[in-house]
Amino acid sequence: MSGIRSVQPFSLTRWLLTSLAMVLAPISIAEEGPLDIVMVAHQGVRTTSLNRDTARAMFAMRQRTWPDGQVLRVLVLPNDHPVHERFAKQSLSVYPHQLQLSWDRVVFSGTGQAPTKVISQPAMLERIATTPGSLGYLDREHLDDRVQVISME
Repeated sequence: MSGIRSVQPFSLTRWLLTSLAMVLAPISIAEEGPLDIVMVAHQGVRTTSLNRDTARAMFAMRQRTWPDGQVLRVLVLPNDHPVHERFAKQSLSVYPHQLQLSWDRVVFSGTGQAPTKVISQPAMLERIATTPGSLGYLDREHLDDRVQVISME
């Protein structure tokens, strides 16, 4: 009988912790709120929307042109930047390290180049505004009329 008592408190504790985690998990996800990071492009880009697969191919450097044939210039923030992490996970459904592996593959195989890394969102905004064919992402609060938003289909 004493063996059962020693197991029950552990089981009750585990049950309580599991229940608490299940209740709190949706709250933490909901607290992230809506996706406030948007893809942005140079004003001269004629494409206004991309599906997730095309966007993922573009940011992975597997697609080197816009759908209309214009040369693509991809800009990204550093891998450990919170906006980069959220954009990769929420918009592209990949982890930042998966993008890095893709970039490393094209560079080491000699079949392409890695995207241009910029240090901050203001730098991203400036580079996209002044680089024809460029594509990147920004928090909505950093947008201005020098760039256009590319919607996700």
